[in-house]
Amino acid sequence: MYKALIDDIFSDSEDTEETTFPATDEDLLILTEKYLGFEIPSKVFLQAIAIADYDGAAAFRYVDNYLITLKNKKKRKQKKLLVLGCSTRFDNN
Repeated sequence: MYKALIDDIFSDSEDTEETTFPATDEDLLILTEKYLGFEIPSKVFLQAIAIADYDGAAAFRYVDNYLITLKNKKKRKQKKLLVLGCSTRFDNN
């Protein structure tokens, strides 16, 4: 009897699916605030809103991933800059 109960418990956990919930109005405000301060294409913002209509958590993951990608691109650009300074070795005295 115990084995049947244990099998039943384990089989239920494997068959469960993740439940998704649409974002609330408050969630949409928070999502919008995350994008403030960044120059993003309107297409990306509208995509996040469309995702939020079906799955609020996925929309936040989408925004986070986009912002991480944006920040990484910015860091790579900054690393490529070459800082040139005047050399003291070639003074015109």
